[in-house]
Amino acid sequence: MTAYMLLKLLHVLSSTVLFGTGMGIAFFKWITDRTGDVRAIRIVTERTVLADYVFTTPAVILQPVTGFAMIWLAGYPLSSAWILWSVALYLLAGVCWLPVVWLQIRMRDIARVADTSGTALPALYWRYAKLWFVLGIPAFSALVVIFWLMLNKPV
Repeated sequence: MTAYMLLKLLHVLSSTVLFGTGMGIAFFKWITDRTGDVRAIRIVTERTVLADYVFTTPAVILQPVTGFAMIWLAGYPLSSAWILWSVALYLLAGVCWLPVVWLQIRMRDIARVADTSGTALPALYWRYAKLWFVLGIPAFSALVVIFWLMLNKPV
């Protein structure tokens, strides 16, 4: 296996983990929030934070490392429109993801307090949950467009 093919494998696998974990986290957290069950919400939100640390963060790091290494090995000019758009969209996804991580940690902490005290989740939790969901829309949309750009490499 050449260095390029190894990088490509790591790039494709990490993009799959990034997108798949994100979709899975979003689905399970959103569907669990809809139940209103404080204990279930606490558990799922705790697992959401853990999944981001274990899966999403390494994938977020591997993507640009493997991507730029492949660009260099393949000799693509950094000024190629598809590369510039991919980088810009990846940065957009990152700008959305960083506050999402903060929101998840805060929601986890709020859910722990509510579960421990046997109280309902406060309005702040639900405001955070709505913002968390809204920030996911441009982040996931950006990743879909990046997939298209990677597959088509338009000039």
